[in-house]
Amino acid sequence: MSLIVETAIVREVDAETIISPKATGRLLLDSSDTGGALSTIRMTLTEGADGAVPHHHATSTELFYILEGKARILSGDQIVTLEQGDVAAVPPLTPHAFAAAPGHTADLLIVVAPGIQRFEYFRLLDRLRRGEATLEELLASQDLYDNHFLNSPAWTHDRQAS
Repeated sequence: MSLIVETAIVREVDAETIISPKATGRLLLDSSDTGGALSTIRMTLTEGADGAVPHHHATSTELFYILEGKARILSGDQIVTLEQGDVAAVPPLTPHAFAAAPGHTADLLIVVAPGIQRFEYFRLLDRLRRGEATLEELLASQDLYDNHFLNSPAWTHDRQAS
C-alpha cells in the first residue's frame, strides 16, 4: 500500500496545462508527487467532446468526479451520464472511457489510485495530436503507463448515436 508521507500541493496557476481544440488537461499530481498513492488531473471538455477512448488499468481504480456539466462514462458494458457533483469509481481491469455528454461540456477531476506516472502519457498524447509522435509509440507505451486500449462496441454505438 502506498501512503502519502508529505502534503502535496499544486496551485492551479502552477499546474502544467495541455490544450487541444476540444479539451484542456491540467496535470495536478503525478504518482511521484504522492509516494505512489494517487495521480490526478483535471480535464475540461468542450460540448460533446471525447475525453478518453476505451481502455483499462491493470492495477488502479479510476475515479471521475464531475465538477461542472455532464459526462458520459463507460464502465464495463454500462454507460451512464453523470452530472455536477456525481462521482464514479471504476475498478482495475474494467473497460472504461469518458466524454462530455451530447449537448454539454464537462469539467472532471480524475484520480487514479494507486498512482500511475501519467504526466508523460498525457504529454505523449499531446505530441501525437501535433504529429510529433506516432500511434506505434502510443501503443508501445501501454504497459509503461498501465493504459491498455480495447474495443467497446457499447461505447462505439453510444458515441455514434450522439
